[in-house]
Parts: sequence; C-alpha cells; structure tokens
Amino acid sequence: MPKTDFKVYGVRWMMLIVYMVMVAVNQLLWITFAPITGDATKYYGVSDLRIGILSMCFMIVYIVVSIPASWIIDRFGIRIGVGIGAVFTGVFGLLRGFAGTNYNLLLMAQIGIAIGQPFILNAITKLAARWFPMEERATAAGLGTLAMYLGILIGMTLTPYLIIGSGIGGMLYIYGIISIITTVAFLVLIKERPPTAPCLPDQEERSLVYDGFKQTFRTKDFILLMIIFFIGLGVFNAVTTWIEDILRPRGFSSTQAGITGGLMIVGGIIGALFIPILSDRYKKRTPFIIIALAGATLGLAGITFATSYWLLLASGMVLGFFLLSSGPIGFQYGAEITYPASEGTSNGMLLLVGQISGIAFIFGMDSLKSHSTGSMTRSLVFLIGLMVLSILISFRLKESKILTGQENKKD
Repeated sequence: MPKTDFKVYGVRWMMLIVYMVMVAVNQLLWITFAPITGDATKYYGVSDLRIGILSMCFMIVYIVVSIPASWIIDRFGIRIGVGIGAVFTGVFGLLRGFAGTNYNLLLMAQIGIAIGQPFILNAITKLAARWFPMEERATAAGLGTLAMYLGILIGMTLTPYLIIGSGIGGMLYIYGIISIITTVAFLVLIKERPPTAPCLPDQEERSLVYDGFKQTFRTKDFILLMIIFFIGLGVFNAVTTWIEDILRPRGFSSTQAGITGGLMIVGGIIGALFIPILSDRYKKRTPFIIIALAGATLGLAGITFATSYWLLLASGMVLGFFLLSSGPIGFQYGAEITYPASEGTSNGMLLLVGQISGIAFIFGMDSLKSHSTGSMTRSLVFLIGLMVLSILISFRLKESKILTGQENKKD
C-alpha cells in the first residue's frame, strides 16, 4: 500500500458550500423566464422567441467567454477566476430589478450575468481537485453540479408564484437583492487552497489551458465524451428553455409546466446526490454514464408523448434523475482521462459543446414546431433519436486509467 502522507482539511466542505450557493444563484438568474414565457411576452410586448433569447444568450456568451474564463481560472485560481463571475452575477443581477418593462435593458443585464457564468461553472472540477482527495472528487463535483440544479429548481418553481404576488418587476428586484448579497458573501468567505494539497503530488499538477487543449484533442475517449455532452446538455438546455411551449399545446398550464420542470430538477438533485457517490465507491465511471443516458432517453420519451399530468410529472422526474446525474460523473471522467490537462480546460470544453448544441436545438425546436397547434413533438422525437445515438457512443468509452490504476495500487 502506498504512503499517503497528505492532510485533508474539514474546511473543504465550507468552501464547497460557498461555491455552491454562488453557482445556484447564477443558474437561478439564467432560468428565470423559462417557466413564465407567456406572462413575459405580455409584460415586455415581445415574441416567445425573444423571451427565449433571455435564456439562450447565456449559451451564446458562453461560447465566446468559456476559453478565456478557463485560462483565467487556471492562471489566477479560484478566488480571482470565480470572483470575476460572482461580480458580474451580482451587479447585473441587481440591474435586472431596475429594468422595468424595458426589454433591451433587461437583455443587457442578462448578457452581463451570462458573462459571469463560465467563470463560475468552469471551476467545478478545479475546486474539487484543489480541496478534495481523489476518492472524494466525483462526490464534490456532484455536489457542485447539484448546486446548478438547485438554482434551476428554485427558478422553475418559485418564479411563477413570485409574479402572482409581486409581478415580474418585483420578482426581478427580489432576485437582484439575493444575487448581490451572495456575491459579497462569496468574495469574503472563499479561500484559494488549503495549506497543503489533499492528494499525492502526481495527482495535483496540471498543465495550463492551452497545453491542455492538445491533450484533450489527442484523447479519443474525450472526443466521444464531448459528443455525448453535445447531445445530452443540448437536450437539457432546449427542454428547460421551452418547457412551457412544449406542454402548452397539450393543455397544461404555466404552473404545471413550472412544476414539471421543477420535478425534473428534483430528480437531478437526487441523482447528483447518490450516483457520483456510487461512482466513487465502486471506482467506475463508464457504467454509470451508460445507465444514465438510457434512463434519460425513457424520460424524454415520456415528456414528448405524455397527456396525463401524473405521467408527465413522472417522466420529468426520470429525465432529470438520469440525465442530470450523468453530468458530474462526466465532468470528473473527462478530467481524469485528459490528465495532465487542467480541470478547467476539460470542464470548460464539455460545457462549451453543450452550449453550442443548446443554441442549435432551441432554434431548431422553434423552427420545427407546428404552425397550427404550436406542437413541438416532431423536434422532440428527433432529440430522442440523438439520445439513442449517445447511448451507442457511450459503450465505446474506456474506463478511467487513474481510477483503475489507483485501485490496483490499493489492492
């Protein structure tokens, strides 16, 4: 058994919680308008697509900002890198509260928040690697990703109720106050790294982002993983953006759409809590990725064809549980198979391809919907076909050598 002369600090959990709250608030601001598309079109006097752009601009901005954000995180660390994202989130989140019915000002604020997003999200595996030992990293990445789902859940379920009592303007002001308070708390509490590394030296050192690109594109399994993320994250972005438009033609209300989207995230929260822990325990990544994609495909089929409310809710729960639980495992798997590329590089590349596909899928679903009924069934069937393709690709992934190597050493 190798000597493990390194120390793990209890404060690592506090650092993770501080980071998770920042992630959750950023995602809350992203998803705000998805469950209230109909109300927002009337309030701002614009089309459904222009309300969709309020969410979609995050994906467009991510494509431009992701690589510079990953470089800054790798070069200057978590405190500065994520701190930049926190400031953009807090300042522009507050600005939304003062936008009133001015759609252009609102869009500018959304773009400001969107600039902050990659600085925050691209650091999930970086924080896990800097503060947690190898055997806890998928769990830490799972909890970091869980915060994304919590923010989306709050936005999906709370927003429709807030506008009943406070209107859209009041809801945005409340969210703005929350965002600026969270930003200040993050900047005060976050620490860069523990006094000593929580792992062996050969598990810590990473190359910077540009050198890391060479490693990622030389790794066949990572290219396959990017295709899987292109499909899976694109499906998630498209379905969450158009959840009300998907369900409205079948007679479901905006509140029911919000609850369905919320249950999808609840399922993802449950999956992100337990599946990465099992992955760490059994030291396997690929079987859990395969199972998650298969289960998510069944859930998407239910969202596509369900006409009864209970079946719709169950389908949303299944889709979220499997699709969203695959995210943290995929992030950690990507970081392991591309070693010594930095965690920020692998994490950022996976999120980047998902933003690209999200834009394509969102525009595609809008252009393919029925002109007479507004139904999006045709495009959803196409997404189901892509999910089946991702399952087939996942069978070609090879297990992480870092995990299997560690297991052999311990044996």
